[in-house]
Amino acid sequence: MSELAIVGGGLVGALLSVYLGERGHRVDVYDKRPDFRKTGASGGRSINLALSDRGLRALSNVGLDDEVRKLCIPMHGRMIHDEKGALNFQPYGKEGQFINSISRGGLNLLLMEYANRHPHVDFHFEQSCEGYDLEEHRVLLRNASGEDHVLQPKRVFATDGAFSAMRYSLQKRPRFDYQQDYLAHGYKELSIPPAPDGGWRIEKGALHIWPRESFMLIALPNLDGSFTVTLFAPFAGPEGFDALDSEAAVQAYFEKHFPDALEHMPDLMADFFGNPTSALVTVRCYPWAYGRSLLLGDASHAIVPFYGQGMNAGFEDVRVLGDLMEQFGDNWDRIFPAFEQERKPNADAIAELAKRNFVEMRDHVANPLFLLRKKIAAAVSERHPDRFIPVYSMVSFSHIPYADALREMDRQDRLFGEILSWPEIESRWDHDYAERIDALLLGEGAAV
Repeated sequence: MSELAIVGGGLVGALLSVYLGERGHRVDVYDKRPDFRKTGASGGRSINLALSDRGLRALSNVGLDDEVRKLCIPMHGRMIHDEKGALNFQPYGKEGQFINSISRGGLNLLLMEYANRHPHVDFHFEQSCEGYDLEEHRVLLRNASGEDHVLQPKRVFATDGAFSAMRYSLQKRPRFDYQQDYLAHGYKELSIPPAPDGGWRIEKGALHIWPRESFMLIALPNLDGSFTVTLFAPFAGPEGFDALDSEAAVQAYFEKHFPDALEHMPDLMADFFGNPTSALVTVRCYPWAYGRSLLLGDASHAIVPFYGQGMNAGFEDVRVLGDLMEQFGDNWDRIFPAFEQERKPNADAIAELAKRNFVEMRDHVANPLFLLRKKIAAAVSERHPDRFIPVYSMVSFSHIPYADALREMDRQDRLFGEILSWPEIESRWDHDYAERIDALLLGEGAAV
C-alpha cells in the first residue's frame, strides 16, 4: 500500500510531490495522460502562463526558483495596442517588478524530473481516475487498456483540475457545496511565429493586449522567439466566435480589429480552424478536506485566467500545506481542516479578482480615467511605499492574502470614484490635490 497518492500530475500535483518527497514520504502520482517525458507535455488549457511572486516563493521553498527562472521571460508591463496599431506601455509595478511568461509544458517537465530525484516518488501515466469511494477510501483507476484497479492509500490528494474526477465523486455526498459559473466568453489559442532571424517580431518584455471592450487579444512571449496568442471573445453576437465561421470572416475580423497583430500571424487560419474554442469556468466548492482526501489547485478553486494567478494560487496552496506540515508534522487530521480554513476565503477572493480583471483588461486599459488612476496610485505608492500598495501589486508582487487584496480593491474603487470626480483632476492631481489624495487613500481602513 502506498503511503500517499496524488491524483493528477499537472503543475500543482507535481510540485506537491516534490514537497512530500522532501519530507521523506512515499508518494505515487497518477495522471491520465501518456508519459510526457516521452511524448512532450501538452499545453492543457494554455500553452504558457504568468508566474509571479507567490508561485516563485513556493518554488523557492524547495530550491527550484533558480532553475525555473531559466525557463522564464520577464514581462515588465502591458503593451496596449489600439485599433490603428499605436502602442502604449503600462508598467506593472515599480522599477524592477515584473511577471514571467513560462511554458506550462516545460515547467511541468522540470517539476516532474525534480520530483523523480526523490527515491520514493513515482509517476504513473495513462491512469484515469474513475471515482473515489469515500467510505472505503478507495480510488478507482483505469489504465489505457481499460483495466481497472483500486488504490487504498493512507491519504489522497486530488490535483486533477477544474473537472476533477475525485471532486465529482465527493459532489454526490450530502452537504458538499459545489458551484460552477461559465463566462459568456470563450477563448482560442493562436500564435505569432519567430522572426526569420529567430528573434521576436514584437516587444518580448511585455504582455501584449489588444483591448476591444467586449473582446480582446493577448500575446505572451516564448523562449524560441514565438508568442502564444489568445483570442477572448463572446460565443454569440456579431463580434463572437459563432460569427467567425469562415476564413473570409476571420480575415475581415482581424483586419478590422487587430491589423498590427495580423501582419505577424501567417498561420492564423490553420491555428484558428485547427484549435478548439474553449470555455472559461470558475469553480467553487466546500469542503476541500473530506475523510482522508484533500482537494487542491483547480480541483478546489478553478478560476478564469485574467489575473494570471491560477497557477500561482495553486502553488501557494502547496506552500501553505508545506507550512502546515512544518507546524503539525504528519498529523493530517489537523493539517487538512487547517488548510481549507485558511485557503478557502483566499480562493474565493482571487476568483472574484480574476473576473474583475477581465473587465479591466478588455475595457479599461485604454480609458483615460483608468490611466490617470494608475498614475495617481503609483505616485501615492512612491511617496508612501509602506502605507499604500496598488491592488495589482498586492496580488502579483506580494504575499498579502488574496482576501485582503479584494477588500482593498473595494476600498480603493470607492475612494478613486470620489477622487476622479474632483474638478480639473486631470491637471491638478500631482500638485494641488496631492496632499488631499494622500490623506484620503492613507486613511482609516487602508490595508497596508
